[in-house]
Amino acid sequence: MNFDLTGAQQGVQKLARSFATDELAPITRQMDEEGKMPPEIIGRMGEIGLLGGPVPEAYGGGGWDHVSLALAYEELGRVDSSVRGLMTVHTSLASLCLLNWGSEEQKEAYLHDLASGKKIGCYCLTEPNAGSDAASIETEAIEDNEEYVLNGEKIWITNGGIADLAIVFATRDPEERHSGISAFVVECDNSGLAREEMPGSELGHRASDHARMLFNNCRVPASSLLGGAGEGFKVAMSALEHGRLGVAAGALGVAQACLDASVKFARSRRQFGKRIGDFQMIQSAIAEMAAEVEAARQLVYKAAWLKDQGQEATRHTSIAKYYATEVAVRAANEAVLIHGGRGYSNEYPVERYYRDIKGLQIYEGTSHIQRIVIAKDLIGPEMQ
Repeated sequence: MNFDLTGAQQGVQKLARSFATDELAPITRQMDEEGKMPPEIIGRMGEIGLLGGPVPEAYGGGGWDHVSLALAYEELGRVDSSVRGLMTVHTSLASLCLLNWGSEEQKEAYLHDLASGKKIGCYCLTEPNAGSDAASIETEAIEDNEEYVLNGEKIWITNGGIADLAIVFATRDPEERHSGISAFVVECDNSGLAREEMPGSELGHRASDHARMLFNNCRVPASSLLGGAGEGFKVAMSALEHGRLGVAAGALGVAQACLDASVKFARSRRQFGKRIGDFQMIQSAIAEMAAEVEAARQLVYKAAWLKDQGQEATRHTSIAKYYATEVAVRAANEAVLIHGGRGYSNEYPVERYYRDIKGLQIYEGTSHIQRIVIAKDLIGPEMQ
């Protein structure tokens, strides 16, 4: 097995690392405290090619493979999960959804602007009564001559308040569940769409834009249908698989950041006349963290590699998402403990890692859902 990255993959990794270290790291604390992401950061991501990475060059993107995309998400995750989340939703959930399911007219109309960052995308699936059970969505899509009329509510939509384009899932009849769902490409300046900030204050990812999106007789042309009528659930699940890889790679970045911070602190912090890194209990915690981070890295990279080989990767992507997020939770917990009182303050970034990682356990299917996906794939359907 060859574990070496190609020259192109190393180039993407270097690009993402340089941006994250030089341009993002100096303002992450400010973004977290203010609860907003500067528009110029998003513009810069589009300018250097981060927002269009996996989009083919024919549509204005970089033509990256999935390993390259995972490397970019990992590097951003090491510094700021809010920015990594914006990129994953925009790129993996919106752009790749259009690439995989859109008509040629839809691709030509939207992918160039999405790849450049001129337009920002979001993905509208979650509802008040439809989270893990995506087939229970209640937003309706009623066909009316050459149009569809959308009515309903979506919540916790990342990028929702700043997006120019939305991938929206709606049903012709909630009783039909999976088979009744269709996907639509909706321009966010539609007069039938209203957007609000989510109430309350998030535990983590505080610089992310999370919106409630209200569809009130929102009329869209029949040409906005993404995929065929009734294929929306397939569209949603295929997009979530792309998103899960992004979350897994981002969690890997968080876990690596926790390890790096813990090693640095263990070298500099002195107690009882010596470095705390010279105490076996601290060494044990750091060694276990390092082993788990490396195991998570191999799972994430393998899932991405399988996608690049055109092989079935659903189970491996869920394994990577489940394991990497759980590893990052343990790493963040241990990193705060190693930092002691300093870890309890936002003076050190491990406090933010501890808050941010809980979201990654939830996004794109909770850890509970990933266990179900993995087990069902292994056990298979009951034979009749």
